[in-house]
Amino acid sequence: MTAKTVPIRSPERTKKFRSWAIIILANLVSLICMTWVLKDAGLQKIWGEVHHMRWNWVCLALVCDGSVYLLHGLRWQILLRPVKRVPFMQSVIAIYVGLFTNEVFPLRAGELVRCFLLAKSTEIPVSVTFASALIERIFDGIWLMACFLITLHMGKLPGVLVKGGYFLGALIVVLGVVLAYAMYAKQQSLDAMFGIAWPKWFHTLIEDLHLIGHSRYLYYAFGISGLYMMAQILPIYCLVQANLLPVPWMASFTMMVLLRLSSVVPQAPGNLGAFQWVAARTLMMFGLGTALAKRFSLILWAVVTLPLIVIGFFAITMEGLNLSHLHREATGAAKDRRKIA
Repeated sequence: MTAKTVPIRSPERTKKFRSWAIIILANLVSLICMTWVLKDAGLQKIWGEVHHMRWNWVCLALVCDGSVYLLHGLRWQILLRPVKRVPFMQSVIAIYVGLFTNEVFPLRAGELVRCFLLAKSTEIPVSVTFASALIERIFDGIWLMACFLITLHMGKLPGVLVKGGYFLGALIVVLGVVLAYAMYAKQQSLDAMFGIAWPKWFHTLIEDLHLIGHSRYLYYAFGISGLYMMAQILPIYCLVQANLLPVPWMASFTMMVLLRLSSVVPQAPGNLGAFQWVAARTLMMFGLGTALAKRFSLILWAVVTLPLIVIGFFAITMEGLNLSHLHREATGAAKDRRKIA
């Protein structure tokens, strides 16, 4: 009597299954959110509202939205200064290509693509660009939580957002402490602290963090992160003024904070659905009518998203890049680093 052989699911297959499960769930949530936004929104009125917008404010919103990421490029350039002087335009192009990728591929694949593209164009080790992107996320998290605490004192947020914000804040604090320790401590002390035999790629990451963390440019980059966060209010505020919405300026600030918080979780390409739900709910919280808030959320999404797609597409065309091929290369490079033990 022979025993049946139980098939063992490979780690790669399990990872693919998990990724697809996250993608399907994110798209389902986005579909539910978009269904809520479109229901009773009075879409027949949207073209009239667009026609009567103050277009000088719309143009200013478009300029602000496109210019915000110049600060992102400057911050990235400064973070990498201890390793190599990266041309400003190369960092900006990589960021816009990454933004375009985020609108096309799920699970924020643009973060991976921009790091790989900059490493490829500047010959900086890809591990260093990954380390710098990790520092950026921590800086953004710190500034975002500071803004979130301000919104808590300005208005009553839904309970689910308050709980989610506090959870994210606790996570950011933990990651920030670990990151700071990794940047300033030696590799051996990190091993002793956790008692874990880390893989080689993790030691490489720690070494890169250690290199960047011992530079004065780290503090400059942190300051620019604050300007980068605040600048993201401008296109929202300009569009509120363009539509003459009867809400205070704090509505634009709160909307920026909640939109950034919502972008942390996996979403459908283009942030469709979740973006509109958060924007509409925020305006309703400040007393705007439901139908008008829903219509404005659609206009806001178009103004802050479509220009980035156009600029990203132009950057890809100008550089002669094949996005699908670049995405495969970036994913392969990340996998190869993790296989090195």
